[in-house]
Amino acid sequence: MVAEHIPPALEAILLVAEEPLPPELLAQLVGASVNEVVETLDELAHQYEVEGRGFVLARVAGGYRYQTASEQAPYVERFVLDGQSSRLSAAALETLAVVAYKQPVSRNQIASIRGVNVDGVMRTLQQRGYVDEVARDPGPGQAVLYGTTPTFLERLGLDSVNDLPPLGEFFPGTDVVEALERGLRVVPDADVIAEAGSEAPEGEAPEDETELQEPDEETGPEETGPEEA
Repeated sequence: MVAEHIPPALEAILLVAEEPLPPELLAQLVGASVNEVVETLDELAHQYEVEGRGFVLARVAGGYRYQTASEQAPYVERFVLDGQSSRLSAAALETLAVVAYKQPVSRNQIASIRGVNVDGVMRTLQQRGYVDEVARDPGPGQAVLYGTTPTFLERLGLDSVNDLPPLGEFFPGTDVVEALERGLRVVPDADVIAEAGSEAPEGEAPEDETELQEPDEETGPEETGPEEA
């Protein structure tokens, strides 16, 4: 049985923490085992959910933290984002998605996928703390490889990159792809020619047909010389 002081102690610590705290650290702080801490936090999280609180106890980036309930997002956005313009651009979001799903990945690889130079965008993402250098390519040149950071997981409310939604969910089904292919299919030249021929005015031959040669009206019968005796 978990000691009575553990639940309130965990709540107090997490309330003042500025980042998610791993269960191993919490266990040391409250003098309990890791299993006891995880069990207690799971019970608290369930209790908050049943009571319909405006906050939840979530496990993100390998640790636990308090965060607002998703149902209260519109009200929190009014408070936090009113008058501010600190959102990432579409280019930054696209680049961040490439890093998240392809990490570890180099700048050249990212640029190849997006088809544009990404140096400026990568600097912005590094300054925001969403990506960072994680390794070096063992091949020639030893290019720097980038990956996402705990801050990225924290902002998205994920425990690890394995919690990212599968890419397959963002691709259209086979029926949609087939419909697109039919709509973009080019009409063969033979069909175009046949259609043009069928539209020619009555009595006129299509342009590609050879015109019949009319006999020369001025040409008369072949003249012969005087009849020999």
